[in-house]
Amino acid sequence: MTPADFTFLQTFLKTRSGLDLAADKQYLVDSRLTPVARQHGHEDATAMVAALRMGREKALEEAVIEAMTTNESFFFRDKTPFDEFRDRIVPTLRELRSEQRKLRIWCAAASTGQEPYSLAMILKEMAPQLPNWHTEIIGTDLSKDVIEKARTGFYSQFEVQRGLPAQFLIKYFSQQGEMWQINPSMRGMVNYRVMNLLDPFTALGQFDVIYCRNVLIYFDAETKRDVFDRLARQMAPDGYLVLGAAETVVGLTDAFVRVEGARGIYRPNVEVDSALDDPTRLRRQAVASGRDMAVQRAVGTPAAAASAKVLPIRR
Repeated sequence: MTPADFTFLQTFLKTRSGLDLAADKQYLVDSRLTPVARQHGHEDATAMVAALRMGREKALEEAVIEAMTTNESFFFRDKTPFDEFRDRIVPTLRELRSEQRKLRIWCAAASTGQEPYSLAMILKEMAPQLPNWHTEIIGTDLSKDVIEKARTGFYSQFEVQRGLPAQFLIKYFSQQGEMWQINPSMRGMVNYRVMNLLDPFTALGQFDVIYCRNVLIYFDAETKRDVFDRLARQMAPDGYLVLGAAETVVGLTDAFVRVEGARGIYRPNVEVDSALDDPTRLRRQAVASGRDMAVQRAVGTPAAAASAKVLPIRR
């Protein structure tokens, strides 16, 4: 592959998926895209790039993006974000939403479904604490293939052994030959859609919790900043944003502030809404005040909230 072809792919991938492909990743391009080229009738990656330049092969364009994006996922990945969901986020929102009894959650990089199903299992376990509540989980991903896998809910023995507690496997899955399928009741808790984070997502509505984990690390700073600012507009002013362990908003946006004592968890920063009129800003600040009181009721005093023991998910 020529340097010009590689530069074209860098631009193509960044424009279409947000992926910021480093100059030292040509080996990755060759290994992942050579099979794609042959599957679509091209002799090699160079011929494939020539076809991409023509812009006439939609299926090829989608296959290239699919091959170059990372879809690594497993149940209860990194564990802490799910402990926090159960022990901090849901109890706090239960206080704040005691009248509405509604909870909307968005997994913005759902991949093959392990993350949204992990949250669904936690909510199912917490059902006695959420009587007559309506909970909605939306899972989105750029890849059509992984979204289809997530919808069907089939996982290999290897996949269910990665992070999934044994009691949850028994309780929420059924064995189908050599595969395991998550139960229909759990599949019904998650609505999956194909969606690109670079595209507008205002039609999804407002969310109480957004999980956007382990995807923004592949974007450049400008794209991260844009996504963060748009996520802030989709979030309730007393909601929560959950990022991956290697991700942060620091130096990128003031739209979120970190939740003390909770790594990777943020909430909207009501102090920086300079674009809002004064009444709107005051309403948001009032919501934030109520949110802080709810946190104290849910997990204790401010000092206790910062040092609250997070109970492990048993395996």
